[in-house]
Amino acid sequence: MKKGTRQIAPALGGVRVVAIGGGTGLSMLLRGLKHYVARRRQELERHPIGDLAAIVTVTDDGGSSGRLRREYRVLPPGDIRNCMVALSQDEALLGRLFQYRFHAGRGLRGHSFGNLFLTALSHVTGDFGEAVRVSGQVLAIRGRIFPTTLENVSLEAVMADGKVVLGETRIAKSAKRIRRLLLRPRRVRPLPEVLQAIQQANLILVGPGSLYTSILPNLLVSGVAEAIEKSSATRVYIANLMTQPGETVGFSLADHVRTIYTHTRRRLFDWAVASNQRVSPEVARRYHRQSAEPVRVDVQDLQRLGVRCLLDNLLEEHGVVRHNAERLSRLLIEEFVERRPPTR
Repeated sequence: MKKGTRQIAPALGGVRVVAIGGGTGLSMLLRGLKHYVARRRQELERHPIGDLAAIVTVTDDGGSSGRLRREYRVLPPGDIRNCMVALSQDEALLGRLFQYRFHAGRGLRGHSFGNLFLTALSHVTGDFGEAVRVSGQVLAIRGRIFPTTLENVSLEAVMADGKVVLGETRIAKSAKRIRRLLLRPRRVRPLPEVLQAIQQANLILVGPGSLYTSILPNLLVSGVAEAIEKSSATRVYIANLMTQPGETVGFSLADHVRTIYTHTRRRLFDWAVASNQRVSPEVARRYHRQSAEPVRVDVQDLQRLGVRCLLDNLLEEHGVVRHNAERLSRLLIEEFVERRPPTR
């Protein structure tokens, strides 16, 4: 955003929801939640979310985002673009336009229109955050989107064998277990609006998404984990359906939570939400060949960490395993908004 300007949350009343993550997991969640966002105060009875704020990681260094980051010195726009499209009112036209990817042309090939739009707008406005805000207006998004930081931040992983791997792409491709994830530079300032949104939230959702490349990069930005820990909101971790080769092989749900607590040195969650539906044998075998397995839900271990667990059928299969955005969002609204006042 331009220096000195801020996005102010709409004064509608209703529930204030913050969703934190990156990659396809966050955009999936937003796609479901947007149907519960009120535009006017009169809508709050049927649409209980008065403000939906998405906090998005900016450590991507691969593909179109990585190229634009290196060549134009902008923050990677890809995850933010996906969240914008997920929250847009018109995914059919403007959403398709922002997702359109050029398949030919020197310099253009591989880039999406939305990435180019955000890059150009960030140079016109002189501020990546302002480019995100204006792009959200163009798409008429139902919510607000914030990069966790406006600083040029990268990931660094210390592997189990002591080797150091730099960059999100290399870390994701590494087959070795990660001992520790760090940000480079070590201390990274958050966007002030990020801390403000967390402080004002009634419900904070973290995940689903890659533990080391979508979730932890947000939580390692200075002040973010501390703000979540101090928040009076209900704090929910949404579990991944499958483990990830290299990153989380053999991890249970409690292992995911424990890794977050170890890295942030804080206890951040009241609840974990996970699917109780079995993956079909055929699809499970396909994932097994890629060293991925369903995330085991260990309720007792979670309880020992002080985290209660909510289970439901959240699985959707179309050759691959995905969360059902509609069922997940409905569950979150029913359990943490309608049935329980979202305060601890």
